[in-house]
Amino acid sequence: MQAYWMQMSESSTVLEQRETAVPQPGAKQLLVRMHAAALNRGEFLAAHGLHGEPGSWKAIGGEGAGEVVAVGADVVRFKPGDRVMGRCAGAFAQQALMEESEAMAVPPALSWEEAASIPLTFLVAYDMLVLQGRLQAGEWLLVNGVSSGVGVASLQLAKSLGAKVIGTSGSPDKLARLAPLGLDVALASRGSDFAGAVMAATAQLGANLVVNTVGGTVFAENIRCMAFEGRLATVGYVDGVVHAELDLAALHARRLTLFGVSNKLRSKTQRAAAVPGFVADVMPHFAAGRIRPQIDQVFGFDQLAQAKARMEAGGHVGKIVLRMSGVN
Repeated sequence: MQAYWMQMSESSTVLEQRETAVPQPGAKQLLVRMHAAALNRGEFLAAHGLHGEPGSWKAIGGEGAGEVVAVGADVVRFKPGDRVMGRCAGAFAQQALMEESEAMAVPPALSWEEAASIPLTFLVAYDMLVLQGRLQAGEWLLVNGVSSGVGVASLQLAKSLGAKVIGTSGSPDKLARLAPLGLDVALASRGSDFAGAVMAATAQLGANLVVNTVGGTVFAENIRCMAFEGRLATVGYVDGVVHAELDLAALHARRLTLFGVSNKLRSKTQRAAAVPGFVADVMPHFAAGRIRPQIDQVFGFDQLAQAKARMEAGGHVGKIVLRMSGVN
């Protein structure tokens, strides 16, 4: 079968499509014929540390959807022929292994490309907004970089929870494209100059929850516009800035909560722990059509380099998806 591998250094990445042996499912694993897989910016950033030592090669792709081909021992929830989606290592391949605990049934209404756009991105949003962020109906959510895959998912999930959403982006055109998804306040800003507008929009109360997809350049500004008992989720640092000023007086007086969102150091059990809650709380919205993944562009399997270039150029709104060759 064909699969993509990547070699990453501190300054560059090299993609290679290889002929690779079909993996065999172990206990509690599914072998899935991949129909689509979605790109995520973190897997192409050396600073996120997802690829081991610089210069090493690794099979890439973190989420996708497809048809179960075979199951390993002790698998009870799925069988060959089932449509599944989930986080899985090596998803940019014609076949890949998926842990049964990470796999979710694909609702009939979703296309393969839509299904592939859900597992990683929306589970991250669920972690930030629900499990750690405790976002409530009527509260204000601020999303830095709202047009990113995680940003759009956070917007959509927040609206399903009844929250109000402020989003920042350097592109007014991108913000306009998100208005139909319910973006309440659009702030065209690439820098750290949005606190005043956030405070004005929230009647000087501030944002109850902040999702920082950008990094250290906006961290201090986020602190300045947080509400009493506000929460701040750091999910990425595409700006490459991993150090920032922390106003301890604000942290202390306003009883702020700061937390990170990453699966890098989590065990398989820890990564899978949120899946049942996600299936119960969020999947019904997809099944009923109340949330539809925002897909920016779909590329063919042989076009991963072009898909990666579009992501790195920053022109996308929502998810970029790879469609596997030979699949309609």
